Amino acid sequence: MTKDQVPVVVLAGASGFIGSAVADAFVGDGYEVRLVGRNAPVRWDDPDALGRAVEGADVVVNFAGKSVNCRYTDRNRDEILASRVQTTRALRVAVARADHPPRVWMNASTATIYRHAMDRANTEDSGEIGSGFSVDVATSWERELFEGSLPKTRRVSLRMAIVVGDGPATRMLFTLTRWGLGGTQFDGWCPPHRRYRGIGDHPTGSDRAPWHRTHGRQKFSWVHIDDVVAAVRFIRDVENLSGPINIASPQPSENSALMRTLRRAVGRRVGLPSLRWMLELAMWVIPTEPELVLKSRWVIPKALTDAGFTFSHPNLEEALTDVHTRRGRANTTTTGAARTEKTTSHAA
Repeated sequence: MTKDQVPVVVLAGASGFIGSAVADAFVGDGYEVRLVGRNAPVRWDDPDALGRAVEGADVVVNFAGKSVNCRYTDRNRDEILASRVQTTRALRVAVARADHPPRVWMNASTATIYRHAMDRANTEDSGEIGSGFSVDVATSWERELFEGSLPKTRRVSLRMAIVVGDGPATRMLFTLTRWGLGGTQFDGWCPPHRRYRGIGDHPTGSDRAPWHRTHGRQKFSWVHIDDVVAAVRFIRDVENLSGPINIASPQPSENSALMRTLRRAVGRRVGLPSLRWMLELAMWVIPTEPELVLKSRWVIPKALTDAGFTFSHPNLEEALTDVHTRRGRANTTTTGAARTEKTTSHAA
């Protein structure tokens, strides 16, 4: 790429709240953004168009995949896996065929790839891979990313913790807290089910949902959306970062502290503690999975911090307060705009 050329990023999954924030950042950095998706200018079912999009691009970033904020029915399980593996495979084929392939390809992954950990943190070089449905999705996803030889393209899997922002996970936590379920969440016995059983070519784990006596001390690894965007920019520009990279605050919380912080953020003095079976019922209504708050995710971003990355929002209380304030402003702005539109229409 010459000095006068506009750099190009191929961005898949930009309709989600993470992808849209990253897209805005690349536009602000002067990039031409080529969007890939089911309803984007470049569609997944058009390999020729995908090849043209990748050709000559500087960066590829892929956040495509069905949201895990749902019940793990058989249909949803299959879609969650296929939407990640198939899109990653399509990009890998396009990159492999390009005469001028991108220099870096960042692909979403998840910090849930690590085991339920109460004893020590998981880093990129010492973390232990877990088992079961969510882990199998993550390992299949990453296996597809790193398959084959792409000598001119640096590949990175973004092992993101739960992202704090105006997205599905944070909205679910705020909803539970407003419903009065903002107390500590205790793992334990639940009615047997098979929704967390393994999946893919090499399914792992038990057919029955695991549970642990965590006493509300399960770890909650998280990251603010601003730091996700900053990390993507940082990885883009630091040429020696490759392979799996943990995207998580260096200050993970415990569930009891998380829920206490959420209560303060939304102005609830008390919250009902929740046992596993209670969460199963509540999250059937939402609908999502208790695993999102009951699995002990203890993840540290060693590769990023060793490379010199600094988090803007390392503290959970500050991060949640920031998100809650932003949401309030956004709702006020939307309400004000709707009121103005209604008044203008009436006057006309």
